Amino acid sequence: MSKKRPYNHEIDPDEIFLDSRNLPEFDIHQFEGRIERPISKQAVFLMGIVFVLVGVIFLGRLMDLQVARGEFYRERAENNRLRHIPIFAERGVIYDRNNQEMAWNVPSEDDFSNREYIKQEGFSHVLGYISYPKKDSSGYYYQTAFEGKNGIESTYNDLLEGKQGIKINEVDVFGELQSESTILPSEDGENIVLSIDARVQNKLYELIGNLSRDVSFTGGAGIIMNIENGELLAMASFPEYSSDVLSRGEDGEKINTYIIDESKPFLNRAVSGLYTPGSTVKPYVGIGALHEGIVTADTSILSTGSISIPNPYFPDLPSVFNDWKAHGWVDMRKAIAVSSNVYFYEIGGGYEDQKGLGIAKIEEYVRLFGLGELTGIDIPGDVEGVVPNPQWKESNFPDDPWKVGDTYHTSIGQYGFQVTPLQMVRAVAAIANDGTLVKPHLLIGISEQPINQEEFIVGTIDIERKYFNVIKEGMRRAVIEGSATGLNIPGVSVAAKSGTAEVGISKKRVNSWITGFFPYENPKYAFTVVMEEGPRTNLIGALYVMRQLLEWMAMETPEYTK
Repeated sequence: MSKKRPYNHEIDPDEIFLDSRNLPEFDIHQFEGRIERPISKQAVFLMGIVFVLVGVIFLGRLMDLQVARGEFYRERAENNRLRHIPIFAERGVIYDRNNQEMAWNVPSEDDFSNREYIKQEGFSHVLGYISYPKKDSSGYYYQTAFEGKNGIESTYNDLLEGKQGIKINEVDVFGELQSESTILPSEDGENIVLSIDARVQNKLYELIGNLSRDVSFTGGAGIIMNIENGELLAMASFPEYSSDVLSRGEDGEKINTYIIDESKPFLNRAVSGLYTPGSTVKPYVGIGALHEGIVTADTSILSTGSISIPNPYFPDLPSVFNDWKAHGWVDMRKAIAVSSNVYFYEIGGGYEDQKGLGIAKIEEYVRLFGLGELTGIDIPGDVEGVVPNPQWKESNFPDDPWKVGDTYHTSIGQYGFQVTPLQMVRAVAAIANDGTLVKPHLLIGISEQPINQEEFIVGTIDIERKYFNVIKEGMRRAVIEGSATGLNIPGVSVAAKSGTAEVGISKKRVNSWITGFFPYENPKYAFTVVMEEGPRTNLIGALYVMRQLLEWMAMETPEYTK
Protein backbone atom coordinates (compact mmCIF):
# COMPACT_ATOMS: atom_id res chain seq x y z
CA MET A 1 0.00 0.00 0.00
CA SER A 2 1.45 3.20 -1.07
CA LYS A 3 1.99 6.00 1.35
CA LYS A 4 -0.14 9.13 0.74
CA ARG A 5 1.54 12.47 0.12
CA PRO A 6 0.84 14.93 2.90
CA TYR A 7 -1.62 17.75 2.03
CA ASN A 8 0.13 21.11 1.62
CA HIS A 9 -2.01 24.14 2.45
CA GLU A 10 0.56 26.62 1.04
CA ILE A 11 -0.08 27.75 -2.52
CA ASP A 12 2.87 28.85 -4.60
CA PRO A 13 2.46 32.02 -6.60
CA ASP A 14 3.19 30.30 -9.86
CA GLU A 15 0.23 28.00 -9.23
CA ILE A 16 -2.19 30.87 -9.54
CA PHE A 17 -0.39 33.40 -11.71
CA LEU A 18 -0.20 32.76 -15.38
CA ASP A 19 2.37 33.87 -17.82
CA SER A 20 0.97 37.03 -19.28
CA ARG A 21 3.00 36.63 -22.37
CA ASN A 22 0.74 33.70 -23.30
CA LEU A 23 -2.43 35.64 -22.47
CA PRO A 24 -2.55 38.74 -24.58
CA GLU A 25 -5.92 39.75 -23.21
CA PHE A 26 -4.27 40.48 -19.86
CA ASP A 27 -3.66 44.20 -19.22
CA ILE A 28 -0.19 44.38 -17.75
CA HIS A 29 -0.58 48.15 -17.12
CA GLN A 30 -3.23 47.30 -14.54
CA PHE A 31 -0.83 44.85 -12.93
CA GLU A 32 -2.69 41.85 -14.34
CA GLY A 33 -0.40 38.91 -14.54
CA ARG A 34 2.33 40.52 -12.46
CA ILE A 35 4.04 39.16 -9.38
CA GLU A 36 4.64 41.51 -6.31
CA ARG A 37 8.23 42.11 -5.47
CA PRO A 38 9.84 43.52 -2.27
CA ILE A 39 11.08 47.22 -2.12
CA SER A 40 14.67 47.46 -3.16
CA LYS A 41 17.44 48.59 -0.81
CA GLN A 42 18.24 51.49 -3.16
CA ALA A 43 14.73 52.90 -2.80
CA VAL A 44 14.89 52.65 0.99
CA PHE A 45 18.25 54.46 0.96
CA LEU A 46 16.94 57.34 -1.17
CA MET A 47 13.88 57.72 1.03
CA GLY A 48 16.11 57.96 4.06
CA ILE A 49 18.12 60.76 2.46
CA VAL A 50 14.90 62.69 1.82
CA PHE A 51 13.84 62.38 5.47
CA VAL A 52 17.27 63.51 6.63
CA LEU A 53 17.17 66.58 4.38
CA VAL A 54 13.70 67.52 5.64
CA GLY A 55 14.92 67.18 9.20
CA VAL A 56 17.95 69.38 8.53
CA ILE A 57 15.78 72.12 6.95
CA PHE A 58 13.31 72.01 9.81
CA LEU A 59 16.10 72.21 12.37
CA GLY A 60 17.72 75.13 10.51
CA ARG A 61 14.46 77.05 10.44
CA LEU A 62 13.94 76.34 14.11
CA MET A 63 17.41 77.69 14.90
CA ASP A 64 16.67 80.83 12.84
CA LEU A 65 13.43 81.53 14.66
CA GLN A 66 14.62 80.70 18.15
CA VAL A 67 18.25 81.82 18.09
CA ALA A 68 19.23 84.09 15.19
CA ARG A 69 15.95 86.09 15.02
CA GLY A 70 14.43 85.17 18.31
CA GLU A 71 14.83 88.67 19.81
CA PHE A 72 13.13 90.27 16.81
CA TYR A 73 10.09 88.04 17.04
CA ARG A 74 9.98 88.36 20.80
CA GLU A 75 9.83 92.16 20.51
CA ARG A 76 7.23 91.88 17.79
CA ALA A 77 5.08 89.68 19.95
CA GLU A 78 5.63 92.04 22.89
CA ASN A 79 4.60 95.05 20.78
CA ASN A 80 1.40 93.30 19.86
CA ARG A 81 0.70 93.34 23.57
CA LEU A 82 2.28 96.72 24.46
CA ARG A 83 0.98 99.80 22.68
CA HIS A 84 3.14 102.92 22.37
CA ILE A 85 0.94 105.99 22.85
CA PRO A 86 2.26 109.53 22.13
CA ILE A 87 2.05 112.10 24.89
CA PHE A 88 1.44 115.38 23.06
CA ALA A 89 3.33 118.46 24.18
CA GLU A 90 1.49 121.74 24.63
CA ARG A 91 2.28 124.00 21.69
CA GLY A 92 3.86 127.32 22.61
CA VAL A 93 1.66 130.41 22.88
CA ILE A 94 2.16 133.30 20.44
CA TYR A 95 1.91 136.78 21.97
CA ASP A 96 1.92 140.27 20.51
CA ARG A 97 4.39 142.87 21.77
CA ASN A 98 1.98 143.79 24.63
CA ASN A 99 1.60 140.14 25.72
CA GLN A 100 -1.83 139.73 24.22
CA GLU A 101 -2.42 136.12 23.20
CA MET A 102 -2.76 135.65 19.44
CA ALA A 103 -2.50 131.84 19.30
CA TRP A 104 -2.99 129.53 22.28
CA ASN A 105 -4.32 126.09 23.30
CA VAL A 106 -7.60 124.87 24.78
CA PRO A 107 -8.49 121.38 26.08
CA SER A 108 -10.36 119.06 23.72
CA GLU A 109 -11.89 115.60 23.68
CA ASP A 110 -8.89 114.30 21.71
CA ASP A 111 -5.55 113.32 23.29
CA PHE A 112 -4.16 116.79 22.51
CA SER A 113 -5.21 120.43 22.91
CA ASN A 114 -6.85 122.41 20.11
CA ARG A 115 -5.19 125.52 18.71
CA GLU A 116 -7.17 128.74 19.09
CA TYR A 117 -6.48 132.01 17.29
CA ILE A 118 -7.30 135.62 18.03
CA LYS A 119 -10.86 136.33 16.93
CA GLN A 120 -10.16 139.76 15.49
CA GLU A 121 -9.48 140.01 11.76
CA GLY A 122 -6.15 140.68 10.13
CA PHE A 123 -3.83 138.08 11.70
CA SER A 124 -4.01 134.94 9.56
CA HIS A 125 -1.23 135.81 7.11
CA VAL A 126 1.07 136.62 10.02
CA LEU A 127 0.22 133.64 12.22
CA GLY A 128 -0.51 130.97 9.61
CA TYR A 129 -2.20 127.73 10.75
CA ILE A 130 -1.36 124.16 11.78
CA SER A 131 -2.07 120.56 10.85
CA TYR A 132 -3.13 118.38 13.78
CA PRO A 133 -1.89 114.84 14.53
CA LYS A 134 -3.86 112.23 12.60
CA LYS A 135 -4.94 108.68 13.42
CA ASP A 136 -6.46 105.83 11.45
CA SER A 137 -9.76 104.03 12.00
CA SER A 138 -8.11 101.73 14.55
CA GLY A 139 -7.05 104.67 16.70
CA TYR A 140 -3.36 104.53 15.85
CA TYR A 141 -1.59 107.83 15.10
CA TYR A 142 0.17 107.82 11.75
CA GLN A 143 1.01 111.54 12.09
CA THR A 144 2.09 112.26 15.63
CA ALA A 145 3.37 115.82 15.20
CA PHE A 146 1.71 119.20 14.97
CA GLU A 147 2.87 120.73 11.69
CA GLY A 148 3.00 124.50 11.27
CA LYS A 149 1.56 125.62 7.95
CA ASN A 150 2.45 129.11 6.73
CA GLY A 151 3.22 132.21 8.75
CA ILE A 152 4.84 132.18 12.16
CA GLU A 153 3.43 128.71 12.90
CA SER A 154 5.57 127.37 10.06
CA THR A 155 8.77 129.38 10.49
CA TYR A 156 9.07 128.76 14.23
CA ASN A 157 7.47 125.32 14.33
CA ASP A 158 10.57 123.79 15.95
CA LEU A 159 10.33 126.25 18.85
CA LEU A 160 6.57 126.04 19.25
CA GLU A 161 5.98 122.29 19.01
CA GLY A 162 8.05 121.14 21.99
CA LYS A 163 8.94 117.44 22.37
CA GLN A 164 6.43 114.63 22.50
CA GLY A 165 6.56 111.98 25.19
CA ILE A 166 5.67 108.29 25.07
CA LYS A 167 3.61 106.07 27.33
CA ILE A 168 3.10 102.33 27.03
CA ASN A 169 -0.28 100.68 27.46
CA GLU A 170 -0.39 96.93 28.20
CA VAL A 171 -3.43 95.19 26.74
CA ASP A 172 -4.68 91.62 26.81
CA VAL A 173 -5.62 89.45 23.83
CA PHE A 174 -9.00 91.19 23.72
CA GLY A 175 -7.43 94.66 23.54
CA GLU A 176 -8.49 95.57 27.08
CA LEU A 177 -6.15 97.93 28.96
CA GLN A 178 -4.29 96.18 31.78
CA SER A 179 -1.78 98.85 32.81
CA GLU A 180 0.00 101.95 31.55
CA SER A 181 3.28 103.65 32.26
CA THR A 182 5.17 106.71 30.99
CA ILE A 183 8.66 106.08 29.72
CA LEU A 184 9.35 109.56 28.26
CA PRO A 185 7.53 112.70 29.48
CA SER A 186 6.63 115.45 27.02
CA GLU A 187 8.22 118.90 26.99
CA ASP A 188 6.00 121.88 26.15
CA GLY A 189 6.94 124.23 23.33
CA GLU A 190 8.46 127.65 23.78
CA ASN A 191 6.23 130.70 24.00
CA ILE A 192 7.20 133.43 21.54
CA VAL A 193 6.59 137.17 21.36
CA LEU A 194 6.04 139.03 18.10
CA SER A 195 6.67 142.68 17.29
CA ILE A 196 3.06 143.09 16.15
CA ASP A 197 0.75 145.38 18.10
CA ALA A 198 -2.58 143.58 17.82
CA ARG A 199 -4.53 146.83 18.10
CA VAL A 200 -2.75 148.51 15.20
CA GLN A 201 -2.76 145.31 13.14
CA ASN A 202 -6.52 144.88 13.43
CA LYS A 203 -7.24 148.55 12.69
CA LEU A 204 -5.04 148.62 9.61
CA TYR A 205 -6.70 145.48 8.24
CA GLU A 206 -10.14 146.91 8.95
CA LEU A 207 -9.40 150.16 7.08
CA ILE A 208 -7.96 148.36 4.04
CA GLY A 209 -10.95 146.03 3.95
CA ASN A 210 -13.47 148.86 4.22
CA LEU A 211 -11.92 150.80 1.34
CA SER A 212 -11.63 147.68 -0.80
CA ARG A 213 -15.34 147.02 -0.44
CA ASP A 214 -16.42 150.65 -0.76
CA VAL A 215 -14.37 151.54 -3.85
CA SER A 216 -13.99 148.17 -5.56
CA PHE A 217 -10.31 147.50 -5.00
CA THR A 218 -9.49 143.80 -5.37
CA GLY A 219 -7.41 143.85 -2.19
CA GLY A 220 -4.65 145.64 -0.40
CA ALA A 221 -1.77 145.51 2.05
CA GLY A 222 -0.27 147.76 4.68
CA ILE A 223 2.90 147.69 6.80
CA ILE A 224 4.36 149.75 9.64
CA MET A 225 8.00 149.04 10.53
CA ASN A 226 10.51 150.31 13.07
CA ILE A 227 13.20 152.05 10.98
CA GLU A 228 16.04 151.21 13.36
CA ASN A 229 15.68 147.46 13.82
CA GLY A 230 13.10 146.18 11.32
CA GLU A 231 10.43 145.22 13.86
CA LEU A 232 7.05 145.05 12.15
CA LEU A 233 4.45 146.87 14.19
CA ALA A 234 1.71 145.85 11.76
CA MET A 235 1.56 143.88 8.54
CA ALA A 236 -1.91 143.37 7.09
CA SER A 237 -3.07 141.72 3.88
CA PHE A 238 -6.68 141.85 2.69
CA PRO A 239 -8.50 139.55 2.08
CA GLU A 240 -7.38 136.67 4.26
CA TYR A 241 -8.36 133.13 5.24
CA SER A 242 -9.32 131.89 8.70
CA SER A 243 -6.52 130.20 10.66
CA ASP A 244 -9.14 128.33 12.70
CA VAL A 245 -10.94 126.98 9.62
CA LEU A 246 -7.78 125.73 7.94
CA SER A 247 -6.35 124.23 11.13
CA ARG A 248 -9.46 122.22 11.92
CA GLY A 249 -9.98 121.23 8.29
CA GLU A 250 -13.62 120.32 8.91
CA ASP A 251 -15.44 122.98 6.91
CA GLY A 252 -14.77 121.71 3.41
CA GLU A 253 -17.24 124.12 1.86
CA LYS A 254 -15.53 127.15 3.37
CA ILE A 255 -12.08 125.90 2.39
CA ASN A 256 -13.25 125.34 -1.17
CA THR A 257 -14.58 128.91 -1.19
CA TYR A 258 -11.07 130.14 -0.37
CA ILE A 259 -9.59 128.05 -3.17
CA ILE A 260 -11.89 129.35 -5.91
CA ASP A 261 -12.05 132.96 -4.66
CA GLU A 262 -10.65 135.22 -7.39
CA SER A 263 -9.53 137.75 -4.78
CA LYS A 264 -6.84 135.25 -3.67
CA PRO A 265 -7.22 135.12 0.12
CA PHE A 266 -4.20 132.79 0.38
CA LEU A 267 -1.89 135.45 -1.12
CA ASN A 268 -0.01 137.44 1.48
CA ARG A 269 0.03 140.68 -0.48
CA ALA A 270 2.39 142.40 1.97
CA VAL A 271 5.16 139.83 1.47
CA SER A 272 4.43 138.09 -1.84
CA GLY A 273 2.33 140.60 -3.78
CA LEU A 274 4.20 142.12 -6.74
CA TYR A 275 3.06 145.54 -7.86
CA THR A 276 4.18 148.29 -10.23
CA PRO A 277 5.41 150.95 -7.77
CA GLY A 278 4.76 154.09 -9.81
CA SER A 279 6.05 157.36 -8.38
CA THR A 280 7.08 155.84 -5.06
CA VAL A 281 10.47 155.02 -6.66
CA LYS A 282 11.25 158.67 -7.41
CA PRO A 283 13.09 159.33 -4.11
CA TYR A 284 15.60 156.56 -4.92
CA VAL A 285 16.20 157.79 -8.45
CA GLY A 286 16.55 161.29 -6.99
CA ILE A 287 19.14 160.36 -4.38
CA GLY A 288 21.12 158.50 -7.04
CA ALA A 289 21.14 161.60 -9.26
CA LEU A 290 22.34 163.74 -6.34
CA HIS A 291 25.06 161.29 -5.37
CA GLU A 292 26.29 160.93 -8.97
CA GLY A 293 26.34 164.70 -9.49
CA ILE A 294 23.73 164.57 -12.28
CA VAL A 295 21.96 167.47 -10.55
CA THR A 296 22.28 169.44 -7.35
CA ALA A 297 19.45 169.96 -4.89
CA ASP A 298 18.80 173.37 -6.48
CA THR A 299 19.00 172.40 -10.16
CA SER A 300 15.69 173.37 -11.76
CA ILE A 301 14.04 171.68 -14.72
CA LEU A 302 11.04 173.06 -16.60
CA SER A 303 7.96 170.90 -16.79
CA THR A 304 5.56 172.15 -19.44
CA GLY A 305 3.49 168.99 -19.13
CA SER A 306 5.49 166.67 -21.40
CA ILE A 307 8.70 166.04 -23.31
CA SER A 308 9.05 164.71 -26.84
CA ILE A 309 11.83 162.75 -28.50
CA PRO A 310 12.24 161.82 -32.18
CA ASN A 311 10.74 158.56 -33.30
CA PRO A 312 13.29 156.79 -35.55
CA TYR A 313 10.57 154.68 -37.13
CA PHE A 314 8.04 157.47 -37.70
CA PRO A 315 9.84 160.87 -37.91
CA ASP A 316 6.55 162.76 -38.16
CA LEU A 317 5.26 161.13 -34.96
CA PRO A 318 7.63 161.91 -32.08
CA SER A 319 7.35 159.91 -28.88
CA VAL A 320 5.64 161.99 -26.18
CA PHE A 321 6.15 161.39 -22.47
CA ASN A 322 3.57 163.14 -20.35
CA ASP A 323 3.66 164.65 -16.92
CA TRP A 324 0.44 164.44 -14.95
CA LYS A 325 0.29 168.25 -15.15
CA ALA A 326 2.53 171.21 -16.05
CA HIS A 327 4.53 172.07 -12.91
CA GLY A 328 6.76 174.86 -14.24
CA TRP A 329 10.28 175.08 -12.86
CA VAL A 330 10.98 172.43 -10.24
CA ASP A 331 14.07 171.46 -8.26
CA MET A 332 14.62 168.15 -6.45
CA ARG A 333 12.56 168.99 -3.36
CA LYS A 334 9.63 170.34 -5.33
CA ALA A 335 9.81 167.55 -7.91
CA ILE A 336 9.36 165.02 -5.13
CA ALA A 337 6.66 167.10 -3.46
CA VAL A 338 4.54 167.49 -6.60
CA SER A 339 5.70 164.21 -8.18
CA SER A 340 6.83 165.70 -11.48
CA ASN A 341 7.28 163.04 -14.16
CA VAL A 342 9.22 165.31 -16.52
CA TYR A 343 11.84 166.07 -13.88
CA PHE A 344 12.51 162.36 -13.30
CA TYR A 345 12.40 161.53 -17.01
CA GLU A 346 15.25 163.94 -17.53
CA ILE A 347 17.44 163.04 -14.55
CA GLY A 348 16.81 159.37 -15.22
CA GLY A 349 17.18 159.06 -18.98
CA GLY A 350 18.58 162.47 -19.97
CA TYR A 351 17.02 165.05 -22.26
CA GLU A 352 18.66 167.63 -24.49
CA ASP A 353 21.38 169.30 -22.34
CA GLN A 354 20.36 167.48 -19.14
CA LYS A 355 22.43 164.39 -18.48
CA GLY A 356 20.63 161.33 -17.10
CA LEU A 357 21.63 158.50 -14.78
CA GLY A 358 20.97 155.83 -17.38
CA ILE A 359 19.30 152.50 -16.77
CA ALA A 360 22.37 150.79 -15.26
CA LYS A 361 22.75 153.43 -12.56
CA ILE A 362 19.02 153.56 -11.91
CA GLU A 363 19.06 149.84 -11.27
CA GLU A 364 22.14 150.13 -9.09
CA TYR A 365 20.59 152.73 -6.79
CA VAL A 366 17.13 151.22 -6.40
CA ARG A 367 18.78 147.89 -5.55
CA LEU A 368 20.94 149.63 -2.93
CA PHE A 369 17.67 150.32 -1.13
CA GLY A 370 16.51 146.71 -1.46
CA LEU A 371 14.05 147.03 -4.34
CA GLY A 372 13.95 143.89 -6.45
CA GLU A 373 15.71 141.94 -3.65
CA LEU A 374 14.61 139.44 -1.01
CA THR A 375 13.94 141.10 2.34
CA GLY A 376 14.78 138.12 4.56
CA ILE A 377 11.54 138.33 6.55
CA ASP A 378 10.91 135.44 8.94
CA ILE A 379 7.74 134.07 7.36
CA PRO A 380 7.32 132.22 4.04
CA GLY A 381 6.62 133.93 0.74
CA ASP A 382 9.48 136.40 0.28
CA VAL A 383 9.96 137.20 -3.44
CA GLU A 384 12.44 139.28 -5.42
CA GLY A 385 10.43 141.23 -7.96
CA VAL A 386 11.77 142.91 -11.11
CA VAL A 387 13.89 145.96 -11.84
CA PRO A 388 13.72 146.41 -15.64
CA ASN A 389 16.96 146.54 -17.61
CA PRO A 390 18.08 145.69 -21.16
CA GLN A 391 18.82 142.06 -20.28
CA TRP A 392 15.36 141.63 -18.78
CA LYS A 393 13.78 143.15 -21.88
CA GLU A 394 15.81 140.96 -24.23
CA SER A 395 14.61 137.88 -22.35
CA ASN A 396 10.97 138.94 -22.42
CA PHE A 397 10.78 140.92 -25.68
CA PRO A 398 13.65 139.62 -27.85
CA ASP A 399 12.60 141.56 -30.96
CA ASP A 400 12.38 144.93 -29.21
CA PRO A 401 15.70 146.47 -28.07
CA TRP A 402 15.94 148.79 -25.07
CA LYS A 403 15.11 152.44 -25.82
CA VAL A 404 15.45 155.69 -23.95
CA GLY A 405 11.68 155.66 -23.50
CA ASP A 406 12.04 152.47 -21.47
CA THR A 407 14.49 154.31 -19.21
CA TYR A 408 11.99 157.16 -18.83
CA HIS A 409 9.23 154.79 -17.77
CA THR A 410 11.52 152.97 -15.35
CA SER A 411 12.52 156.34 -13.81
CA ILE A 412 8.93 156.87 -12.67
CA GLY A 413 8.33 153.28 -11.55
CA GLN A 414 6.38 152.05 -14.56
CA TYR A 415 7.13 149.56 -17.35
CA GLY A 416 8.19 146.12 -15.98
CA PHE A 417 9.01 147.37 -12.48
CA GLN A 418 7.64 144.96 -9.84
CA VAL A 419 8.15 145.31 -6.07
CA THR A 420 6.51 144.07 -2.89
CA PRO A 421 5.05 146.35 -0.19
CA LEU A 422 7.63 144.89 2.20
CA GLN A 423 10.47 145.99 -0.08
CA MET A 424 8.99 149.46 -0.28
CA VAL A 425 8.69 149.89 3.49
CA ARG A 426 12.30 148.77 3.94
CA ALA A 427 13.44 151.20 1.25
CA VAL A 428 11.65 154.21 2.74
CA ALA A 429 12.96 153.25 6.18
CA ALA A 430 16.50 153.57 4.75
CA ILE A 431 15.63 157.10 3.63
CA ALA A 432 14.29 157.94 7.09
CA ASN A 433 17.32 156.57 8.99
CA ASP A 434 19.93 158.03 6.60
CA GLY A 435 21.03 154.86 4.89
CA THR A 436 20.74 151.86 7.20
CA LEU A 437 19.15 148.85 5.50
CA VAL A 438 17.32 146.62 7.99
CA LYS A 439 15.79 143.16 7.79
CA PRO A 440 12.03 143.14 8.47
CA HIS A 441 11.08 140.61 11.13
CA LEU A 442 8.33 139.55 13.50
CA LEU A 443 10.00 137.56 16.29
CA ILE A 444 11.29 139.66 19.20
CA GLY A 445 11.26 137.25 22.16
CA ILE A 446 11.44 133.55 23.10
CA SER A 447 10.05 132.52 26.51
CA GLU A 448 10.30 136.09 27.82
CA GLN A 449 13.90 136.48 26.63
CA PRO A 450 14.42 139.23 24.02
CA ILE A 451 16.42 138.38 20.93
CA ASN A 452 19.49 140.25 19.71
CA GLN A 453 18.32 143.08 17.44
CA GLU A 454 21.75 143.76 15.97
CA GLU A 455 21.45 140.80 13.62
CA PHE A 456 18.68 142.64 11.74
CA ILE A 457 20.96 145.43 10.53
CA VAL A 458 21.81 144.35 6.98
CA GLY A 459 24.19 147.11 5.95
CA THR A 460 24.80 150.79 5.39
CA ILE A 461 24.23 152.68 2.14
CA ASP A 462 27.29 154.78 1.39
CA ILE A 463 25.63 158.08 0.48
CA GLU A 464 26.22 161.42 2.17
CA ARG A 465 23.65 162.43 4.76
CA LYS A 466 23.03 165.79 3.10
CA TYR A 467 21.48 164.00 0.13
CA PHE A 468 19.18 162.02 2.39
CA ASN A 469 18.09 165.31 3.96
CA VAL A 470 17.12 166.73 0.55
CA ILE A 471 14.93 163.72 -0.18
CA LYS A 472 13.32 163.83 3.27
CA GLU A 473 12.61 167.54 2.89
CA GLY A 474 10.93 166.88 -0.43
CA MET A 475 8.76 164.16 1.14
CA ARG A 476 7.77 166.50 3.96
CA ARG A 477 6.80 169.18 1.43
CA ALA A 478 4.64 166.57 -0.31
CA VAL A 479 2.57 166.37 2.89
CA ILE A 480 2.49 170.10 3.55
CA GLU A 481 1.80 171.40 0.03
CA GLY A 482 2.18 168.63 -2.53
CA SER A 483 0.68 165.32 -3.61
CA ALA A 484 0.25 163.88 -0.08
CA THR A 485 -1.50 166.74 1.73
CA GLY A 486 -4.12 164.31 3.00
CA LEU A 487 -1.56 163.24 5.61
CA ASN A 488 -1.11 166.77 6.98
CA ILE A 489 -3.01 165.99 10.16
CA PRO A 490 -2.74 167.14 13.79
CA GLY A 491 -1.07 164.88 16.30
CA VAL A 492 1.71 163.48 14.10
CA SER A 493 4.14 164.98 11.57
CA VAL A 494 4.55 162.85 8.46
CA ALA A 495 6.79 162.74 5.38
CA ALA A 496 5.44 160.77 2.45
CA LYS A 497 5.50 159.91 -1.24
CA SER A 498 2.38 158.82 -3.08
CA GLY A 499 2.19 156.81 -6.26
CA THR A 500 -0.34 155.66 -8.82
CA ALA A 501 0.53 152.84 -11.19
CA GLU A 502 -1.57 151.89 -14.21
CA VAL A 503 -2.29 148.17 -14.59
CA GLY A 504 -3.70 146.11 -17.42
CA ILE A 505 -3.69 146.71 -21.15
CA SER A 506 -6.66 149.05 -21.06
CA LYS A 507 -5.17 151.16 -18.21
CA LYS A 508 -8.64 151.42 -16.69
CA ARG A 509 -7.49 150.25 -13.28
CA VAL A 510 -4.67 151.43 -11.03
CA ASN A 511 -2.69 150.48 -7.95
CA SER A 512 -2.69 153.24 -5.34
CA TRP A 513 0.42 153.67 -3.14
CA ILE A 514 1.51 155.71 -0.17
CA THR A 515 4.90 155.37 1.55
CA GLY A 516 6.59 157.48 4.17
CA PHE A 517 7.70 157.80 7.78
CA PHE A 518 6.82 159.50 11.08
CA PRO A 519 7.42 161.52 13.18
CA TYR A 520 9.28 163.69 10.68
CA GLU A 521 11.53 165.44 13.21
CA ASN A 522 12.67 162.20 14.85
CA PRO A 523 11.71 159.30 12.58
CA LYS A 524 10.72 156.04 14.27
CA TYR A 525 8.41 154.21 11.90
CA ALA A 526 8.14 153.75 8.14
CA PHE A 527 4.90 152.81 6.44
CA THR A 528 3.58 151.52 3.14
CA VAL A 529 0.03 150.93 1.96
CA VAL A 530 -0.96 149.66 -1.46
CA MET A 531 -4.52 149.31 -2.71
CA GLU A 532 -4.78 146.82 -5.54
CA GLU A 533 -6.53 147.42 -8.87
CA GLY A 534 -9.10 150.07 -8.20
CA PRO A 535 -11.00 152.06 -10.85
CA ARG A 536 -8.91 154.75 -12.51
CA THR A 537 -11.62 157.37 -11.95
CA ASN A 538 -11.52 156.85 -8.18
CA LEU A 539 -9.71 159.55 -6.21
CA ILE A 540 -9.67 157.76 -2.84
CA GLY A 541 -6.88 155.28 -2.29
CA ALA A 542 -3.99 154.23 -0.08
CA LEU A 543 -3.42 157.72 1.32
CA TYR A 544 -6.94 157.71 2.78
CA VAL A 545 -6.24 154.43 4.60
CA MET A 546 -3.04 155.82 6.11
CA ARG A 547 -4.69 159.08 7.11
CA GLN A 548 -7.43 157.23 9.00
CA LEU A 549 -4.90 154.96 10.68
CA LEU A 550 -2.63 157.81 11.81
CA GLU A 551 -5.59 159.76 13.20
CA TRP A 552 -6.65 156.65 15.10
CA MET A 553 -3.11 155.97 16.35
CA ALA A 554 -2.68 159.55 17.54
CA MET A 555 -5.65 158.96 19.83
CA GLU A 556 -5.41 155.25 20.72
CA THR A 557 -1.68 154.44 20.54
CA PRO A 558 0.09 157.82 20.96
CA GLU A 559 3.30 156.07 22.07
CA TYR A 560 4.03 155.43 18.39
CA THR A 561 3.22 158.85 16.93
CA LYS A 562 5.06 161.18 19.29
